[in-house]
Amino acid sequence: MTVAVLCILFSAGLMMALHRVATQNLIRETTVAGELIAYSVDRGELVNPLPPVSPNLIRPIQVVDPNGRVVAATRDLQGKPPMANFLPQAPRRNADSEVCDHVFGDHRCDIVVAQQVYRDGGDWTVYSAAPTLPFYVYPPVLILLGGGTVLAVAAVAKGTQRSVRRSLRPVDAIRSELDEIHSTDLGRRVPVPPARDEIHHLARSVNYTLDRLEETLEQQRRFTSDASHELRSPITAIRAQIEDALLAPDEVDMDALGAAVLRSLDRLQAIAADLQTLARLDAGAPCEREAVDLGALVGAELANRRSSRRIVRDLRPGVTVRGDRIRLGRLITSLLDNAERHASSTVTVIVRRGEHGNPAGDDDPRFRGGVAVVEVLDDGSGIAHDQREVVFQRFTRLDSARSRDAGGAGLGLPIARQIAESHGGALDIRDSPEGARFVLCLPLTPSP
Repeated sequence: MTVAVLCILFSAGLMMALHRVATQNLIRETTVAGELIAYSVDRGELVNPLPPVSPNLIRPIQVVDPNGRVVAATRDLQGKPPMANFLPQAPRRNADSEVCDHVFGDHRCDIVVAQQVYRDGGDWTVYSAAPTLPFYVYPPVLILLGGGTVLAVAAVAKGTQRSVRRSLRPVDAIRSELDEIHSTDLGRRVPVPPARDEIHHLARSVNYTLDRLEETLEQQRRFTSDASHELRSPITAIRAQIEDALLAPDEVDMDALGAAVLRSLDRLQAIAADLQTLARLDAGAPCEREAVDLGALVGAELANRRSSRRIVRDLRPGVTVRGDRIRLGRLITSLLDNAERHASSTVTVIVRRGEHGNPAGDDDPRFRGGVAVVEVLDDGSGIAHDQREVVFQRFTRLDSARSRDAGGAGLGLPIARQIAESHGGALDIRDSPEGARFVLCLPLTPSP
């Protein structure tokens, strides 16, 4: 469309330029015709009617004396008043103007050239005229420019169509490949064109999105499988216990059976609660944020616990963060549960301020206002360095003494890390002389 408009504008501009040039040529020819008659007036050889200047140059001409009377004219203007009444302005001896609907008839315009000749008694004026040219100058010019414009627009449109089709061919290939990709076959990728253009970057972005989608779906499948296994274990235990009781009801200790079923139900309830918490965190559910004193929060959590381990605490006051009190409490509970489950005899809990405690380095923008640090240590068997990130994966199984057979459902630490990250912080495992050392870092809220 733009090219067509440009072609039309170019043709219109070219036609205007041709019209201007042709009009100037016409004025020159009309001036020449008047000059020949003016020469006759100057020599006193004026006759009426005026003869044609030449067989190839026939123009309407009038000669007007100083009194404004027509004294001579060509045959087509005999007996008619002066064709114009303008005069050249000194020092010029000639001038031209367009005159319409006068001696030439209605709906007609002529270019009139006025030339003055001095004779005894005053200035005589010679008027010569020629019909104005139409906007297209001559019919062949209109045909040539109109046809050329149409052909140019058609050629550009055809070329543009081919160019667009060629440039969109990779997009069509991407679309076709996407149509063939299903949830059961996310390993396929769209073709990436070699040209480093926008389509190349689009294809790479699509493949990157497919990579993340495949990874997310695979994690979801593993999570569903592990969750099903975790839920199946307590359900199977309850079923087995009840079936045994039904087979030998006289030999059943109802108190022991009830206690065993309650333990399985507690485990089932814990798993369901963890799954619900993870679902809310994954969905990015909003939470109420307020100023939370971590020392007071940890102290309250410890006061509500019955632990068989010795608890060593160092809770500094005034270590305040902004967050969801309930979720931060859940985070602390997960760390304490994990430490008590794997400690040999002692669990150490530290709450402090630390300008150098952030895991991302001192220039991490999250902790420029300071960092609140919570450390939970146990004196158990510890965690191997290559397993420190594995424990934060959902339903993780570790070997030996730190397996979740010790009572964990495999979701506490993943939930704790996700809560820490949702508060702009980090949770990781640091080196320790013995056992495991979990370090929580959160952005510190300045004291009022």
